[in-house]
Amino acid sequence: NFDACPSRSCISLTVTVTPATLKEFAVPGQYVQVRQAGKGDSDDNKPLFLAIASPPPAEADEAAGAPSEFEFLIKKTDNNGWITDAGEGLEVEVSQVLGGGFPIKEEIEGLKYDFPTQNVLLFANGSGIAPLRSAIESGQLGTLDGGRSARLYYGVATPSDMPYAERFPAWEKMGIEVVPVISRPEEVDGGWLGRVGYVQTALEEDGVAIPRNTGALMCGVKGMCEGVKDILTRAGTFEGRVLTNF
Repeated sequence: NFDACPSRSCISLTVTVTPATLKEFAVPGQYVQVRQAGKGDSDDNKPLFLAIASPPPAEADEAAGAPSEFEFLIKKTDNNGWITDAGEGLEVEVSQVLGGGFPIKEEIEGLKYDFPTQNVLLFANGSGIAPLRSAIESGQLGTLDGGRSARLYYGVATPSDMPYAERFPAWEKMGIEVVPVISRPEEVDGGWLGRVGYVQTALEEDGVAIPRNTGALMCGVKGMCEGVKDILTRAGTFEGRVLTNF
């Protein structure tokens, strides 16, 4: 358990799970429920729904005996201190892996819509980057062997609120162009020279180059998701290729 960004607004948490639970995780965007162990179904022990931030295990990793672990990115709130402040050794109850995740194979791959997906756009706010990290690092977006281009629009208040910034160079090498979007540039010491405003505003400014050949994955606040979907579908992106994980 460690701080995921300089502002300490999010933490990165690693939980050891059983090999059987790890094997259930196959699609980026899937999630689990996590609650304190030994407290049962009490009112003060309601489970957290956490998207898995680490990528699904590859066969090579399983063969090499990689640890059975899930990584999570959790935004600190007034009522989740039991896990965001947890020390090593805390026992938690983890559900089976839930949800269909991002249906990349069904909607992005192949010619379901008669046009191949040549470009993937990714959109996230804050801790919503967690399932998108899983998708990026899974290799399922096809930016290496599939030859697709990809761009990530990632919105936070200030650069100090941005988890995974240290991973951006590796993502760029994987073919993911990262576009940070800052909503409070006035709070940045020394100023901010990058994009400002909101994720959906940045998309509207850039436009969608080839809508019929574009797919999208997104996770974040409702207003962002609705705005992005509206811009994409009005531009001509197939609605079925605008994917969410919930």
